[in-house]
Amino acid sequence: MRIALFEPDIPPNLGTILRLGACLDVPVHVIEPCGFPFSVQAIRRSAMDYLEHAAIFRHESWDRFLAERPPGRLLLMTTKAAVPYTEFRFAAGDIIIMGRESKGAPDHVHAAADARLVIPIRPGLRSINVATAAAMVLGEALRQLQAFPRPAS
Repeated sequence: MRIALFEPDIPPNLGTILRLGACLDVPVHVIEPCGFPFSVQAIRRSAMDYLEHAAIFRHESWDRFLAERPPGRLLLMTTKAAVPYTEFRFAAGDIIIMGRESKGAPDHVHAAADARLVIPIRPGLRSINVATAAAMVLGEALRQLQAFPRPAS
């Protein structure tokens, strides 16, 4: 299981998702360009001291991500999908793609996705924060696969 962030806009969201990945032992792929200068200083406050425990893979563009990514289905989280993530069967190796906070994912990312999934929310509201959404979907995927890290004995 992996998370990929398509051109993230907000440093604290990236830091929070890196902390999530570190705690749940899930690699995070950052597809650049980011909407901010990517640096430890930009994400340190939200990632805290978890940053050194995170598996971070940076890709300079969408095309580079496609060329360098590990095998697995690309699952795009989008408000434009019809399939709720809770009704989807996740598999080991899936890559959950989160779009930009400001614009979501462009058409070429939608076209490359093996599946497009949505978090059902109340009508009239736009979306859930990207870090919160990533935690919800990753939690369901890990639950289905019984792949949460095991506590130390």
